[in-house]
Amino acid sequence: MTSRPRTGVLKGITVALSVMLISLLSPGALAADPPDTVIELPAGLACDFDLRIEIRGGEQVFREFTDHNGNVVRTLSAGRGFALSFTNLASGATYSLKANGAVTHTRFNEDGSSTVVLTGHHVLILFPTDVPAGPSTTLHVGRVVYTVDQDGIFTVQKVSGKTTDICARLSE
Repeated sequence: MTSRPRTGVLKGITVALSVMLISLLSPGALAADPPDTVIELPAGLACDFDLRIEIRGGEQVFREFTDHNGNVVRTLSAGRGFALSFTNLASGATYSLKANGAVTHTRFNEDGSSTVVLTGHHVLILFPTDVPAGPSTTLHVGRVVYTVDQDGIFTVQKVSGKTTDICARLSE
């Protein structure tokens, strides 16, 4: 997938996952409630194995900010995100996270790109087409700044705080 840009669906999934707010929860604690959404990503896209992501809940406040012409120039999302459960479909290993608070600021640039600043708890999935190249699925607790170009390619600019490699956790 290094030569083709993300499809609209996968781009939307990645953006949605990047703004999900999470912290550790014991595996299986999410199993009682059926997921609101299930995403399955093939090996080589988010991890080196087929990855299933179950998404539950979420309480976000979303605001759009416009310029004098009514064009959206910035968005803000804040609140409690989604409880997530990740499954390595090859081994059956799971890693679960509960919802936690965070903020996402997105600024839309004149060239069609956007700049995103994440603070708090977020999961960011990077594909092989991104910079740095994935596949990777990482929990960030702290601050992440990345840009998204017109083709949906993510370029990470800055990371500070604690990170957890979810793919590695699911490979143990």
